[in-house]
Amino acid sequence: MDLLDRMLGYDRWATRRLLEQSRGLTDEQLDRQFDIGLGTLRDTFDHMIHVIDHWTAMMDGRPAPPERTGRPSIDELIERNERNSATFADVARRMRDENRLDETFIDHYDYPQSIGATILQIITHNVQHRSEARHILQRLGVSDLWDGDPQEWEHATGITAPMPE
Repeated sequence: MDLLDRMLGYDRWATRRLLEQSRGLTDEQLDRQFDIGLGTLRDTFDHMIHVIDHWTAMMDGRPAPPERTGRPSIDELIERNERNSATFADVARRMRDENRLDETFIDHYDYPQSIGATILQIITHNVQHRSEARHILQRLGVSDLWDGDPQEWEHATGITAPMPE
């Protein structure tokens, strides 16, 4: 498994893990205003997941998706995260395999962006917002939160082999 595959797998898993930890929250808790992230947990998750879809479409030469409306449930957010992350991973791997990471496209601000930097942007953007979401969850009293460690992903998913005895 190469570094890109690790980053893509971890990114998808880490966001899903926080979404799963949010399942027991009420709508009031999901929409409670905080002084971090996009203000609410629901808005922070919704933004993260939309950004994956937005930048993936741009890298792939498709029009950006429309802005979202409404208040998606945690189940809807999980489904969108799975779908958008899978598409992102497919596009990122295709761009890597076709040796296109240095190619550029014109973004929604009419500015050139490289495909490689955009892949990194999506992943680091999600790291930042997961940290904010984790902080909000902590303030909402959710227990057993994890640190967001990529090594934990490897151990939890069985990617790494156990140490020899």
